[in-house]
Amino acid sequence: MTSYSDSGVHLDAADAAVARIKPAVVATWGNKVIGGFGGFAAGLRMPDGYTEPVLMMSTDGVGTKAEVARQTGKVDGLGWDLVAMCIDDLVAAGGRPIAMSDYIAIGEIDTELVVRIVESVAAACAAADVALVGGEIAEHPGVMEPDAFDVAGTALGIVEASAVIDGSRIVPGDVIIGIDSPNLRSNGYSLVRRLINEHTSLDAIFPGTDRTVADVVLEPSVLYTPSVLALIDTIDVKGLAHVTGGGLLGNLPRILPATTDAVIETGSWVVPDVFTVFSGWSGADRAERYATWNMGIGFVAVVAPGDVIRTLETIATHARSGSAIGVVTPGTGVVQLT
Repeated sequence: MTSYSDSGVHLDAADAAVARIKPAVVATWGNKVIGGFGGFAAGLRMPDGYTEPVLMMSTDGVGTKAEVARQTGKVDGLGWDLVAMCIDDLVAAGGRPIAMSDYIAIGEIDTELVVRIVESVAAACAAADVALVGGEIAEHPGVMEPDAFDVAGTALGIVEASAVIDGSRIVPGDVIIGIDSPNLRSNGYSLVRRLINEHTSLDAIFPGTDRTVADVVLEPSVLYTPSVLALIDTIDVKGLAHVTGGGLLGNLPRILPATTDAVIETGSWVVPDVFTVFSGWSGADRAERYATWNMGIGFVAVVAPGDVIRTLETIATHARSGSAIGVVTPGTGVVQLT
């Protein structure tokens, strides 16, 4: 007889992982979730206070940052990366994230590895008041190498229909506020990995620091959702952009009306050294750099000139640094770097 385990699927290892992650997952629920742990689906209680609620969804992953984590065994930040990529997309449209599910594909289940990843997802969800309502651990023998894995997730949010933020009210004269990003977050890693292979190694000391290259590039992503929700609750925010793959050049145009441009003053904030080092190794010109990495700006809000000071003050109350990095001008829907 040939069994399921003979084909490379280890249900006992999966069950062991599920049993160990239960406390961390259930701890994110509060009174939001209907149903027990391990069911076929999870129910969510809808928050009160909405007249015409709109549900929003976002699906994302951590990209090839997972490969760096696999090579080093440093996986405990990946959950923060995953949650940030998913819920910060929701809040960019004005949505309030309420729940999330995760998906781990792996060549051969390593119970300890899976537990560490899911516990980090749960920790990030708890920090953002998001319920981790479910997930999947998928073993792919014969398709993936035994120690290979990928991580993805889907987040659910809610917003009043009249409060969706899509950039349509942006006009010339509005001010572009950037919120700082201290690290690479989870984007541009295919280039980062190539540059590491060509110029250094993961266990080498990163230039200008006493930390390894691995520690620098595996720093977990900032969660912007708490500070951006505070902005939405107190200020008339006209547009929001999550600066992920494609950088400022690729993401700001997604919210610009077709008759406007975003003029960005690149000297208006301090670019973290990690970007300077990788930019030097790559030899890329400025446009390429700003279309690959966040270059120190992980989130953008567009507000009227009279709201700039309050916007910066609100960002500061959430332990983030904000800067006025540009203005909106008449144009054709593109970003200009100055």
